[in-house]
Amino acid sequence: MMFRLLAAIFAALLIAPAAATDAELVKIARVSGTPDIPGLKMVWLAPWGDVRDAHPWRNIIVHQTEGPTGSARGGAAEQSKNPTRRGVTVWVETDGTVYWAVAENLVPTHGDGANRNDNKYIDNRSTYRQVVRDNSIGVEFAGNYPDVTAGPTEAQVAAWKVLVKVLRARYGIPLDHVYAHNWIDYKDARYCEGCWLATLARTWGE
Repeated sequence: MMFRLLAAIFAALLIAPAAATDAELVKIARVSGTPDIPGLKMVWLAPWGDVRDAHPWRNIIVHQTEGPTGSARGGAAEQSKNPTRRGVTVWVETDGTVYWAVAENLVPTHGDGANRNDNKYIDNRSTYRQVVRDNSIGVEFAGNYPDVTAGPTEAQVAAWKVLVKVLRARYGIPLDHVYAHNWIDYKDARYCEGCWLATLARTWGE
């Protein structure tokens, strides 16, 4: 597993020079419609509207679904049909394809407990009952099946490197407001859901 994670980081670093600069991403992140975002293969099931009309997202929660390859595509399609069902706004397939499934003014059901209050992973004073579905945009990474401890693919890491910058720029989300599911809510004792990806995002921003 460690080799896979290191390979994913290395791949992301190799891909980075071909992507847009941070300034270019910030500019793209403020537009409406279905923009082409350098470094991302984006499938728009719901286009962006005027960012001023978007829900006031203050956090990003990283999820990992226990599903096989293809489950992000299927999950995003179902989410698009029923936006407020249990799920998220953005889904990332194992090949790095990003599906924007839900209009950004709607709130899917995810991370709604925010009931971790043990400081097991991070200091929970600022998250306990505070980082919840109503203020957090969710990103779901597919593919940790049948081994829930498997890390993301290289393509997912490369996509995340761009996607997290776009989300933060669009909604003005601070770097330390990128959270793993397991940091803020109880989920699965077998692994720390989203922890590695959330840690990577915070590291990239330093």
